[in-house]
Amino acid sequence: MPTSPVNPRPRHASSPFMAQPEPVVEEFAVDDRVCHDSYGLGRVIGVDSTGATVDFSSATVRIATPFRKMTKL
Repeated sequence: MPTSPVNPRPRHASSPFMAQPEPVVEEFAVDDRVCHDSYGLGRVIGVDSTGATVDFSSATVRIATPFRKMTKL
């Protein structure tokens, strides 16, 4: 009778069977309201292929893609 091992076999990080899904890069448009982990609430004032310029109440900041710390409201 087969038994399952107490400790499962280790898996390699580069295994194609454990491939992580590609992170979805959120797209922003001018006048979108956003929330940033460090800067708080803001409004997008410019967008191009490499990032977005966001006007937060305290400063205007350029955020590069991918926007890991920023979400659209």
